Amino acid sequence: GVLVALLRKSRPPWKGHEDAMLSTLNRPAATMWKVCGARALQRASAASPPSGLQRTALRAQHIRKQTSSLAGGLPSARSMGCSAVAAAPATRLKEEAPSANDADHERVKWKASVDYKFVKDNVELVQANANSRKAVCDAQLVADLYSKFLQLKSEADSLRAKRNDNAKKMKGKMEQDQRATLIAEGTRIKEELAVLEKDLDSVEVQLQVEGRKIPNLTHPDVPLGGEELATLRKEVGSKREFDFEFRNHVEVAESLDLVDFESAAVVSGNKFYYLRNEAALLELALINWAFSKVLAKGFTPIMTPDLVRDTVLEKCGFQPRMTNTQTYSVLDSDLCLTGTAEIPLGGMAMDKVYSEDELPIKMAAFGHCFRTEAGAAGAATRGLYRVHQFSKVEMFIISTPEQSEKLHEELISLEEEMFSELGLHFKTLDMPSEDLGAPAYRKYDVEAWMPGLDRYGEISSASNCTDYQVWLTLTSVMFPTDDQGALISSSRRDD
Repeated sequence: GVLVALLRKSRPPWKGHEDAMLSTLNRPAATMWKVCGARALQRASAASPPSGLQRTALRAQHIRKQTSSLAGGLPSARSMGCSAVAAAPATRLKEEAPSANDADHERVKWKASVDYKFVKDNVELVQANANSRKAVCDAQLVADLYSKFLQLKSEADSLRAKRNDNAKKMKGKMEQDQRATLIAEGTRIKEELAVLEKDLDSVEVQLQVEGRKIPNLTHPDVPLGGEELATLRKEVGSKREFDFEFRNHVEVAESLDLVDFESAAVVSGNKFYYLRNEAALLELALINWAFSKVLAKGFTPIMTPDLVRDTVLEKCGFQPRMTNTQTYSVLDSDLCLTGTAEIPLGGMAMDKVYSEDELPIKMAAFGHCFRTEAGAAGAATRGLYRVHQFSKVEMFIISTPEQSEKLHEELISLEEEMFSELGLHFKTLDMPSEDLGAPAYRKYDVEAWMPGLDRYGEISSASNCTDYQVWLTLTSVMFPTDDQGALISSSRRDD
């Protein structure tokens, strides 16, 4: 399950409240208010338990404490996998504009609306957050590139204004030498502007490339560290004890003629399979049953394409052309096989504006999932686990920021309900920072006990992506305002 909280496309909800916000929270947390929602200020200023904003502020302090014990204050580039040491002297741009290479130009097929100002104003927080997730990025470089971009853009705008003024002066009759002077000035401005625009384009390409490496912020309750630090949210059932030597699922399935791995290996390669007889019917039954469950909760059923453009994957936070990617790409094409129906569902919302009354939008899609499973090997991946192709019903919700945490709980609760009805022994884990993908603000994993592997294995997850994918897909929501441009809260609207 995936949940995306939309941005507001109206008068910024924090306008007029800056002083009150800053008196309640420190600056880095206050600038994150737009992520938490319009009513976070009311919660922050009330004498009540800590709000999402206050928890985020505490989270920032926690990150700093966790990283301050390392040499230099923050983790080194080598130890944390980042491209620069955040506590070292800031990386500075040379006076001349850097050149973007052809590979960068190839990677920038579209422009992401990254909140560069937030990064620039909160370099230490953004880098500490990335370090806690082992995300390879350089917040200081992004901030410097953004400053350089603004400087060059201002200079280019100034030259364009001079060019326009010069063109206006050339209208009408004048002496020949005067016109020649204006023509020479126009030529000079044109040449200077061409050089400046080339530099501006180069910096913008670098800014896009580096900016997209920055991951989402992290929920204040998420554990910091590796997978072993995951915290238990819920456990259902217990490990089954056998008084005989049991067979694993591969042995059982092959003996009952339910699966054919050998033929699939010849036809498609390793980690593919044919489902036969009752196993084929069982998969169809599970899909129909899953749809019946989610439809009862108000989800709209959808069948999605299995091929999407690589730019759609990128806008959903995936990197289809990177080394060790999990994505299959079609040769000599911009198409990729989807690893999850989340991608085509997110693509449906690209470049669209929704009204508040339309939200939340709940969708459930059946899709085929294709994954390279790069790096997966060994007995633990034998059989119908970590395969290259499988089918899945995906839940996807588009919501307002205020709705996101409640709906995230709704998603994981529905998953827990379904696996309980199937009689599985499983546990739900609140995954730590290093296990979060770039879009996820918080993620729950469901792991079921697998006797044949003698361990738990992931069978599902639910992520809250806040507005991370919204910045990339340019999806937004129009909230109503009154005559003075103030935001009208849903809780006090007459309709």
